Amino acid sequence: MSRSPTLTLVVAFVVVFLVQRVVGVLGIPIAFALSAPVDHQPWTVVTSVYAHFSVGHLVGNVVVLLLVGLYLERQTSRVRFHAFFLATGALAGLSEVWVSDLVGPSVAVLGASGGIAGLVGYLLAGNRMSDTILDRTPLSPRAQLAIFVVVAGAITVYTAGRGVALVAHFTGLLIGLLAGRAHLLRPR
Repeated sequence: MSRSPTLTLVVAFVVVFLVQRVVGVLGIPIAFALSAPVDHQPWTVVTSVYAHFSVGHLVGNVVVLLLVGLYLERQTSRVRFHAFFLATGALAGLSEVWVSDLVGPSVAVLGASGGIAGLVGYLLAGNRMSDTILDRTPLSPRAQLAIFVVVAGAITVYTAGRGVALVAHFTGLLIGLLAGRAHLLRPR
């Protein structure tokens, strides 16, 4: 029997976190955080999605991932689940770095919360109740997009805190909401 995609991600988070700690103790200059200019260390587009700043950061992401991921993984394939998580996490991280570079001092991004926010957004928009409401409500695609932007913004503001990558959370949620509405994770 194959391992759950969600549990595979949890193992990956823990392994990367331990590698981060060993690399830090040994003083090996390997970057895990995504920062501008992105082309300087392009591998961080991927490593930043699996890396975490602290044990608390890791545990918080694992808890939300378990709550959402174990449900969603039953609706899709392992490959689709991982690809969606990684792509959403990478795009969320890139948006955080690019927006911060435009408006002020550039930041470094670390953590899975952009990808996890994408899974949360998918769960919110890709379920039967949301389908029923959105299919029976005469809203144009543009109006639905506006609603998704407002929902993603509200959730982002509600979950805001010190050191939280707000742009990454917003981007992940919005991608997830759009992907959920399109049922992107369903096998065709």
